[in-house]
Amino acid sequence: MKQPLSDELRVRHVLDAIKEIESYLQKVSLEEFLANSEKRFATIKQLEIIGEACARITSPLKEKYPEVEWNNIIGFRNISIHEYFGVNFQIVWQIAQNDLPVLKQQFSKILVGFDNN
Repeated sequence: MKQPLSDELRVRHVLDAIKEIESYLQKVSLEEFLANSEKRFATIKQLEIIGEACARITSPLKEKYPEVEWNNIIGFRNISIHEYFGVNFQIVWQIAQNDLPVLKQQFSKILVGFDNN
């Protein structure tokens, strides 16, 4: 049986996915994002990876960092996978522009916590 991935590795997955989104959207306007299906689909995929990683992080780690909006992250992943045609790409843009910088900061702090143990 396959060994489950560690919380630390899942945190790294989140940070890697954020880095990917940042690279996709660097110097891209909302209009360019909305007009470019590759950027939209790539961004959604990375948000799904973030949501999946967060869903699999253990409860003790989630409880240690209550400032992270775990349920919202996981909920968005579920919506984007199961209700894809209902996804509002302006909301995806807002998440990428406003929420991911905060999430990056939070997960960088969590990662430092692993380094200090």
